[in-house]
Parts: sequence; C-alpha cells; structure tokens
Amino acid sequence: MSIARFSPFELLLLKSRSQVDTATLLLLGWVLVHRQHVSEGQRRRRLAQVTAQFRHGHELGPVMSIAHSQDLHAIQLAAEVVRKECSKERSLSVMHQAITVATDDGDISLANHYILRFLADLLNVAPATLGTLFQELTGQPLRPPEDPSRDAYWQTHDPAYYAQKAQEEADAAQREKASQEQAEQQQRAKADKQQEKKQKQQEKKQQKEDARRAKARAEQSSAEQARAERARAEQARQEQARQEQARQEEARRRHYQRSSPPPPDRTTRALAVLGLTPGASKTDVRRAYRRMAQLHHPDRFYSESEHQVALASARFQRIKNAYDYLMQTY
Repeated sequence: MSIARFSPFELLLLKSRSQVDTATLLLLGWVLVHRQHVSEGQRRRRLAQVTAQFRHGHELGPVMSIAHSQDLHAIQLAAEVVRKECSKERSLSVMHQAITVATDDGDISLANHYILRFLADLLNVAPATLGTLFQELTGQPLRPPEDPSRDAYWQTHDPAYYAQKAQEEADAAQREKASQEQAEQQQRAKADKQQEKKQKQQEKKQQKEDARRAKARAEQSSAEQARAERARAEQARQEQARQEQARQEEARRRHYQRSSPPPPDRTTRALAVLGLTPGASKTDVRRAYRRMAQLHHPDRFYSESEHQVALASARFQRIKNAYDYLMQTY
C-alpha cells in the first residue's frame, strides 16, 4: 500500500516506538486544546511534563496539530489502541494524567467535563472512581457539567442576551402590527391589479406559444435539411472509400505479381536436400547421397532417445526420397 494513503496519525503510529504511548498523547492533547485561557506554548510544555516517561520517540508538534484539527477518525483510532492495550493500572494512570492536564487548579471547561467522562468509560473506570481521583488531584469534587441546551445555563452566563431578546420581541410585535396594516392596504391594491395582470399574462403566454411553435417548425425543417446533407456526405464518403479500397487491392495484386518469386520445382528441392545446386551431375548425386546417408543413417543414433531416432529416420527418408527421384530424372 502506498504511504500516501495513511493519515497523519496513522503515520505517527507506524513510526512510534510505543503505539499506546502515541495514542495516549493524542487523547491528552485533545484534553489540552479544550483548556481555556492557556497558550499553545503552555499546552505543549504541560504535555511534555506529564508524558516525560513515554517511549513514543517522536515530536509532540504533530500530535498537537492533529488534536487541534479535531480529527475524530484519529481520536477514535487512538481510543481503540488505548482501550486494547491498557491494563487496569495503566488505565488509572491515563485518567490521572488526563485530569492533570485538564486542570491544575480544579477549574475545568465544559468540553473537558464530557471528555473526562468519555475517557473514564473508555478505560472502564467507574464514575465513583473518577470522582474520587478528581477530588484527590484538585481538592474539589467533580460536579455534574452544566447543560448548555437549557435556558438556565445561558441566563447565568449571558444575561445580556435575554434582555436583548425581550427588547427584540417587543420591537418585533410593533413591526408585525405595522406590517399587518400595510399588508391590508397592499392586498386591496393588489386585488385591483390582479385581473389586469392576469389578462396580460395570458396574452404573453399565447405570444410565447406562437413563437415556440414557429421556432419548432423552423428547427424541424433545419434538422431535416441537415440530415439530408449528412446522408449525401456519408454516401459520397462511402463511395470514395470503396473506390480507394479497390485501388489499394489492385495495387497490392500488382505488387504481389511483380514481387512473388516462382516456387521452386521438385528437382531443385531434391538437390537442396542433398546439399547440391542446380546443374549437378548424376555422379555428384551419388556421392552426395552416400555422404548424407552415412551422416544421417538411423543406426548411428541407436543409443539416443526414441525421439532422436525418430528424427534421424525422418531425415534419412527425405534423403532417400530425394536420391530416388533424382536418379529417375537424370
């Protein structure tokens, strides 16, 4: 598989000396990016302090970049690696580190409330154990997170929003009343113009229909002319192609007649089998036969394989046939 198909986090896992340490780094980085009022430099220094004993063997920068990107696929993969590889003791250690980087003074962001509970569930850490560990590390109890989906949350955190919302509702009511009065006036004026507009629309529609029909007739006539032109052009092209093919066939026939040598006659082939050229005498034929018979007689190949003996027999038979033919011809 090409390396370009791996995600940045998958590449980190492949290069890591300890995949579970790299996966834990990403989960802790995920917690750190949700810390409020903390600079990026402080996040990296805190992560380096907490994970000083890790054996991952790579820089923290790429891990923090992935955490900032909120790559849920990478976070899910990291969670799977940690869940698979962590023992009970290591799970408690990871939760300890997560609480440490989530808050050093007990103040925890809303997002990290849910992230810590997610990690506890991932690592099979009971809620009571999570609460105890949080209080031991921060000196404060882990209270339930506020619910941002309820009005009470925003009334506490953004009271100006609700005051503005009440004023906007009063303004909207006033605008709606004025709008209704204006709408009634417009409705009466619209009713007067509606009939006239309808008549104009019908006339315009009829004009468009007439124009469409005229255009359709013109396009049909043009299309028929184009088809006729294409048919004539195709017929001319086919006729030209037939003529060109006939010329090429005639040229090939003439070339073949000029270039094809006459086939050799049987006497020439027989002389070639004995290694002789046309014009050889009868004495030459006898000498050549004796020489070829001695070289290719099957008895010389009795110690060879059956295939070799068969080949020798076939060669000797061709030599004898050529000799018999030549002796009858001369």
